Amino acid sequence: MDYVKPDQVMQDMIEAGAAKARLKNSQMLTRGMLSGAILACATTLAFTASTQTNIPMAGALLFPVGFIIIILLGLELVTGSFALLPLAVLQKKASTASMLANYGWVILGHMIGCLIYGGLYALTATKMGTDMSHPMVRMIIEASETKTLGYKELGMSGMLLVWIKAMLCNWMVTLGVVMAFTSSSTIGKIVAMWLPILLFFGQGFEHAVVNMFVIPAGMMLGANVSMTDWWFWNQIPVLIGNFIGGSVFTGAMLYFAQYGFGKRRGVTRMATGYSSRGVMEATAVSVEKRR
Repeated sequence: MDYVKPDQVMQDMIEAGAAKARLKNSQMLTRGMLSGAILACATTLAFTASTQTNIPMAGALLFPVGFIIIILLGLELVTGSFALLPLAVLQKKASTASMLANYGWVILGHMIGCLIYGGLYALTATKMGTDMSHPMVRMIIEASETKTLGYKELGMSGMLLVWIKAMLCNWMVTLGVVMAFTSSSTIGKIVAMWLPILLFFGQGFEHAVVNMFVIPAGMMLGANVSMTDWWFWNQIPVLIGNFIGGSVFTGAMLYFAQYGFGKRRGVTRMATGYSSRGVMEATAVSVEKRR
């Protein structure tokens, strides 16, 4: 069977976080760029499906393809790392400095990738700036303004709202990352990842990397959004909310669900008890001792 049990999943999450902390800066930047561009492409695919069918959920059904490509290729998605890297730090397999460095380089990469794709898509949708009648142009402009000015009009209530939607979003996104560890087969990973990503996109929650494309792309196309509107009323609070949602709702809660609230250091598979690999290792040790 290709199902991986929860205790092994937690171990894989910790090791994945540690591996991310060991990446070179150039690797983090490049992988972040690719992830940003791929997720932006998935966003325009979802928007296209929504405009063609007039059914927003059609877009939500298709959007996970971008996330799945990113995870299967082992690229860097900062919102997913919000759940994994803190666990590696907790287990002393990564430092806080290396975690923050990963976040910084990957976010920079996302910005570059999203802006490049946004510029190229704007030229494509407008036929090199000569035709603004494409329905996607209006949709991206409206999305850009809704994600900024819509919250700005509500004042501090809007700030709280965007923060809550960001937390809920990355709870689901990081669950998508975790679900990828629950299967050892490619098709199993794809199906498992699809479910939580559909949940977040279908409900209109706020994802920092998606917004790194949508908002500046809307600005390129003529949205009445300033840099302050973008960063103060969306990007910064969404990044903070995404971090809380991923690190607390997914990372910390699954960790405590698996290990309890006692002080633990250097958790091993033997301590968790039930993975098939752990059982095999325990059996081997037992046989060796009897010899």
